[in-house]
Order: sequence, then structure tokens, then C-alpha cells
Amino acid sequence: MATIEPYETKQGRRYRVRYRTPDRRQTDKRGFKTKREAELHLASVEVSKARGEFVDVSASRARVETLGADWLETQTHLKPSAFRSIEIAWRVHVEPRWGRVSVADVQHSEVQRWVSELSKSRSATTVIRAFGVLAAILDVAIRDRRLAANPARGVKLPRKRKRAHIYLSAEQVAKLAEQVGDQKLFILTLSYCGLRWGEATALRRCDIDLARRRLEVRLNAVEVGSEIVIGTPKSHEQRSVPFPPSLAEQFAAACDGKTANDLVFTGSKGQRLLRPKTDAGWFGTSVKRAGLERMTPHDLRHTAASLAVSAGANVKAVQRMLGHASATMTLDVYADLFEDDLDEVAIRLDEKLLASGAAALV
Repeated sequence: MATIEPYETKQGRRYRVRYRTPDRRQTDKRGFKTKREAELHLASVEVSKARGEFVDVSASRARVETLGADWLETQTHLKPSAFRSIEIAWRVHVEPRWGRVSVADVQHSEVQRWVSELSKSRSATTVIRAFGVLAAILDVAIRDRRLAANPARGVKLPRKRKRAHIYLSAEQVAKLAEQVGDQKLFILTLSYCGLRWGEATALRRCDIDLARRRLEVRLNAVEVGSEIVIGTPKSHEQRSVPFPPSLAEQFAAACDGKTANDLVFTGSKGQRLLRPKTDAGWFGTSVKRAGLERMTPHDLRHTAASLAVSAGANVKAVQRMLGHASATMTLDVYADLFEDDLDEVAIRLDEKLLASGAAALV
């Protein structure tokens, strides 16, 4: 039960309010000069408890660095590469600025100023990621009843500059494949099956179903710092991707003599293929020799989507091939590939209209 008690100080009589928090912990607040002030505070506490808006004043003094460290420890659901990204954002950008600030002292205007300053020297992706880490930590503070509202929410963030996709034609893919030497099948796999680099470099002999002409995408190899971490595909879902019949002999040759867990695609010395870091590597050099514009290996995944759509694949088929979580995601990423769909729909509807004879009635 809540109580109000007087006590004596050198400055005179003061009042202390004792009450229980929603989780039944006993706490108090002292220093009220009049009993009326104490009563008003107690009333506000009871109203906030009834509305589910109670904030533990003592708990709100916790520093962002303490909550941030705890929050990082809970992010075990993230893949290693994603965790590394947020850990860097925390260590490099969030903790130095906000670590020693109590969550109660984080102000919306200060967060906006921080975002604006960071945007002057960092990419939009870096800024948005750092902001996301701070906002997520403050969200936890709300759930822990340390804050009533998140001061980071509503902050204006920089816009990401969307990089235009590069789509190679089948002829351009062939030119590139001619320049890569022993990696020809690897390039054709990226270009016609839409695998991510890590998915393709993680393919083992046991993942190649030659009879059904399928690539069983079960693993993903990701570079995290100086290490290669093997995990599940990005969407956490395995998928079966068909490969063109004309590549069957090449896959059979690539699998010949290998045991079930041997990698299908390797370097000249049998090592795992690493993603090129610069244009001076074998991929960038091959692109130049083929007379193509500067591109990354991921553009071959975009190329696979483009070639599939031009071959008549619908959005669901492209989604399954690429391993997107939903068809909506596929449309968001490749909306430009489906712009001509409505024209085709109109033509087919017109055929039905003419066949029905209804057009003559107008």
C-alpha cells in the first residue's frame, strides 16, 4: 500500500512517498516540500500504473553503455555477418557518443543532431544502422519501464541512394564466361541460377542433383572479418534451384572424382573462392577483358533475375529461384523488370475482347 511520510531535514520538514512498482518492488521518492506535492506525485504514479505507462525513475538513470552491452548479448538470432555489422555500429558510432549518457537524458533533438553530423562523413547505410542500434536499445528501455517513450523515434534519417541494377544479356554473360578461365561454370551458375556468392561457393558435391538437374542450396559461406563462417542461406530457408540442361555435362565434370562434402567451385589450388575485394582481382580483370562496364559478382544475381523474366518467368518463380522471403520483396527489388507486364496483359485481354465480339457492340 502506498504511504506518505514526513521527515525532518536541516531545511525543515519534507515528505516521502513510498509505493510499489508494477512488478511489486518497493520504492520511494523523497524531497517533497508539502504534503500536497507528495499527494500529487503519488496520484500521477497510480495513474501511470493504471495506464501501463509507469516509468521507474531510478531505473531510468541506467547508462546507454550498460543497456547496449546487454542488448548486444541478446542478438544471438542474427547471422554472424549481420551481428558483426551492428557490433561495429555500436562500438564505433553509438557507444562513443551515447555510452555514458543515462537513458532518461537522451533527447530527441540531440539524436537528430547526432544523425545529421554523422551523415556528413558517413554513408546513409552506416548512419541508418547506427541509429537503428540506438533506437533498439531505447526500445528495450521502454519495455523495462525505464522510459515512457523512445526519444529516437521520429528522427529524420538520410535516404539511401539506390544503385541501379546491372543486367547482362545472354551474349554478355557468354563474353564474360570466355574470360574467366576455369571459373566459367561458376560464372554461368551465378548468371543463370541466381545464387548468391556465398551460396555458390558453399555448394558441395552432395548438393548437386545431376539426375534432376537441381542445385540444393543448403549452405552459405560468409566472410566475417578474416574468417569464413558457414551457415544457412540468407533467408534461413533451403531451396532447390534448377540449372539449364546445357550445363549438365559441365556440372558432371565438376563433380567427377569428388566426395560428397568436397566443394564444387574452388580456386586453382583447391581453396575456397573468396569474394573479390578490388577490381584488380580475377573477376574485375575478366569484366574489363570482356568489354563490360564495371560491376560486382552480385550483379550476376540481378542478371539471373532479368534473364528469367525475359524467358517468361513470373514473379513467384523468380522469388523461388532467388530465395527471397516473399514475392513482395522480389517485386520491390526488381520492379523495373516487370514494367512491361501490364502491356502484355492488355494485349491478351484485347485478344479475348475481340474473340468475344463485344468490341463490335460499342
